[in-house]
Amino acid sequence: MKRWTTKDIPDQSGRTAVVTGANSGIGYITARELARRGARVVLACRDETRGREAEARLRRAVPGGQARFARLDLADLASVRDFARRYEETAEERGDGGRLDLLVNNAGVMALPHRLTVDGFEMQFGVNHLGHFALTGLLMPRLLATAGARVISVSSGMHAMANVDLHDPNSERRYRRWLAYARSKSANLLFVHELARKLAQQGADVVAAAAHPGYAATNLQTTGSRMEGRRAAERAMLLSNRLLAQSAEAGAMPTLYAATAPGVAPDSFTGPRLLGWRGSPAPSRSAPWTKDDRAGMRLWELSEQLTGVRY
Repeated sequence: MKRWTTKDIPDQSGRTAVVTGANSGIGYITARELARRGARVVLACRDETRGREAEARLRRAVPGGQARFARLDLADLASVRDFARRYEETAEERGDGGRLDLLVNNAGVMALPHRLTVDGFEMQFGVNHLGHFALTGLLMPRLLATAGARVISVSSGMHAMANVDLHDPNSERRYRRWLAYARSKSANLLFVHELARKLAQQGADVVAAAAHPGYAATNLQTTGSRMEGRRAAERAMLLSNRLLAQSAEAGAMPTLYAATAPGVAPDSFTGPRLLGWRGSPAPSRSAPWTKDDRAGMRLWELSEQLTGVRY
């Protein structure tokens, strides 16, 4: 398979994409490249100042690009519901008739000190999985009504560290930051597996797939240590990013491939070619527990109960 680059992204004219966490890193690059190829892009970001700055930056990078900021806080289910409601209400303003061709569930948090979402969920499980579960469910009518729509969830190679603990999803018995992160990333893949299975059962024309960036230098790696004032840990991660990581530009390639390349299979997992670490997009391995139908159904039922969102 030849090296896939942004030059291989098909024309996206007339298509509408929502990218969560699009104010920086992989999310911003994903949104920028989709806009460069003609898509209308909604930058779904928690922080309004950063979101509007990203919108302005994208418009400078892509003159004539169609991009707009919309506030979305995945740590607050009321904000998720408000985003979905406003998406419906602003269809005429966007000029797309309410279509939704692509939902990129990219936003995430990594290895934070113990925190809870507004609704009382452990922050990593709440943002990385539950917030996106609710968002996807609330936007599903738009996806189902749009021919060839895709849902792309951004996971991590680190999911292989741990399976989801369905008996203790909020890590109440014992919280370990990296373990909780790995569990949330396994939840992303298990969600994609179950969503793809349900869509196939219904004969729906929506592809659910996953991607991961390998080791890409973004602000995710340093946020946790910065929040706690652990300067040595922050400096060590910055050094590691500089010496070992690929760029955020390269890290966005698997997401862009999964989102736009022809023939992407449901429940597929795309990552960097070289040991899942760096390089051009290629099929990536996922842990066996992320393909467990029974676990997928149980996670789905639990997620519906916790979020109150039923597909």
